[in-house]
Amino acid sequence: MFIKVFYPLQVLWRLWFFVAVFIAIVLVFPFITLFSIRKSWYKYFFRFARIWAYLVVLLSGFYPSVKGRKHINRKKSYIIIANHTSMIDIMLTYISVPSLFLFIGKKELESWPIFGYFYKRTNILVDRKSLSSRRDVYYEARKSLQNGVGVCIYPEGGVPDDPTILLWPFKIGAFKLAVEEKIELLPITFPDTKRKHPYSFLDGGSPGRLRARIHPPISTENYSDKELRDQAFALMSSALERDLR
Repeated sequence: MFIKVFYPLQVLWRLWFFVAVFIAIVLVFPFITLFSIRKSWYKYFFRFARIWAYLVVLLSGFYPSVKGRKHINRKKSYIIIANHTSMIDIMLTYISVPSLFLFIGKKELESWPIFGYFYKRTNILVDRKSLSSRRDVYYEARKSLQNGVGVCIYPEGGVPDDPTILLWPFKIGAFKLAVEEKIELLPITFPDTKRKHPYSFLDGGSPGRLRARIHPPISTENYSDKELRDQAFALMSSALERDLR
């Protein structure tokens, strides 16, 4: 009887996440609308995007616990990489990293009501089925880094729907870009999001603490892109295994 009552409530709680996204956007709407007009105003948009992320996480019943911000030099730009198993990873990444960055994300996100509009205007979207789109994204990412704005790439290449802790192999793009531009990687691991807020709302979940662990940046010096990819995977997988014990 408890399970029959609990499961519908759990599904309603998961649906509430989308309501929380909408409420948070409404609260910061005037600011993100204004600062999304010009690319030169992105640093102001970014501040309100982080406020929006905090609102979504808190309204959804979570509280973020971020460790390792001491590893971030706010005067530097990074290529941020993180494991990606939940829609709330976007918000948790905004919360974790105070230095300026934008996302490289899948084109499908632009179909989200309201959220997709701002995501498309302020980040870099890629159509993975299009070779020209992937080339354009690479060019835009290089330009962003050269202008002092970091980029965040989820190197698993999608949201895993299997029990694997971290999907292998990582997509090579982030590591190739890091080596070519001589930009440090900033690895982050989210040990709780897959369990607490899985991608499919029918898979359950529960409110509570969401941990984010920021690891020391990885220098690209003397690494090939594949060697850099292998080191990042080893670091992130061991950290996730340790935190999930």
